[in-house]
Amino acid sequence: MNIKRSRILPAIIALLFASLACQAISSGSDPVVDSSAPSAPGLGEENQSPSGSQTDSSGSLRNEFPIPDGAMNITEAGGTLLFQVKMSLNDAADFYLTELAAMGYKERPILTVIEVSTFSMVFDGHESGNAIVVQGVDLGDGTVNISIRLEDV
Repeated sequence: MNIKRSRILPAIIALLFASLACQAISSGSDPVVDSSAPSAPGLGEENQSPSGSQTDSSGSLRNEFPIPDGAMNITEAGGTLLFQVKMSLNDAADFYLTELAAMGYKERPILTVIEVSTFSMVFDGHESGNAIVVQGVDLGDGTVNISIRLEDV
């Protein structure tokens, strides 16, 4: 059963990403893309962002939540912040467990899942009343794809 479970979670995450992409396309609004980010991983300069920034007047998730140093291809679309970073999956999960707790958010331990190739965690305490959902997928080349979004509780 553990093998089935470890295969189901990545499939669910892949479906979630596909759903978000379809939602962004069908909503008729253009996603906000960081124009300074390289068009493909490994090309151009890395796009770095300071961690722990406060929300700016536009309400951008990029400015609200911590992003590890060296993050690449930072994109915000459909209410989800997406990027890649060169670090292990466990280091990425530890980064968010530590940083979001330091910002005063409360982890829901029952919803924290760290598997071999994915992680998912949920935090409460956002001023909007929504939960913060952080998910990561190991891309297999020393890079982790991370998504952060707010969801109704």
